[in-house]
Amino acid sequence: MKKFWAWGALIFGLLYFILPLLGMTNFSLKMRRGVYSFDAYAVVLGDPRFQETFTYSILMALATIIFGVLLVVPTAYWVRLKLPGLRPYIEFITLLPLVIPAIVIVFGYIRLYNTSSWLPLTGSITGTNILLMFGYATLSLPYMYRSVDTGLRSIDIATLTEAAQSLGAGWTTILAKIILPNVLVAVLSGAFLTFAIVIGEFTMAALLNRPAFGPYMQLLGANRAYEPAALAVMSFALTWGCLGLIQLVSRFQKGAQSAA
Repeated sequence: MKKFWAWGALIFGLLYFILPLLGMTNFSLKMRRGVYSFDAYAVVLGDPRFQETFTYSILMALATIIFGVLLVVPTAYWVRLKLPGLRPYIEFITLLPLVIPAIVIVFGYIRLYNTSSWLPLTGSITGTNILLMFGYATLSLPYMYRSVDTGLRSIDIATLTEAAQSLGAGWTTILAKIILPNVLVAVLSGAFLTFAIVIGEFTMAALLNRPAFGPYMQLLGANRAYEPAALAVMSFALTWGCLGLIQLVSRFQKGAQSAA
């Protein structure tokens, strides 16, 4: 009986996700009357605004991942090594972006860093891009921190640190050449999640008036019929591609641990 309900829940879940996707994919292929074609996909891929916004979001995702790694890896390492009593508080802080809406965060940014403030980041394109990157890093913080913390849990950082220090290594060398390579798979998992979040994020980019992929999707959906469906299918494939890469690196990590 338990297997019956388990299979029933699985089939319901698959239908819940797959049926809308099939319907959307079918609609996106009907741009040319009477035949199936990839015209909607060709129009989207050939749109200069798509190329501009997608490139911008990819660059912002890479900047966010680099900033997140530089922020989270040393913090999680130091908390585990020297300040284990602060772990519950750090975990609580990293969970806050899950309960604070993005619109609240971005309105706080605009309020604090507008052109009449002591640090007018919104007064220039570079400053606004930096502000947007901070916002993306905040949204991805729960996932990046937990990925890195899980990776650190699987290694003996105290022994590795003592061994490195006995050979004369400094903190920067320990982090860059010993800790980071040992948690690289966990960092990659957090990086893929961050990439998926940045590519699909709308609120922050729209309110900060930056040419990101999320606002472009919303604009296209308000003015076209078939192209938004094609764009949604492509975004869905991109997101699942990131999830597939996470599974791949997780299997690689398990294989490496088994071999060790």
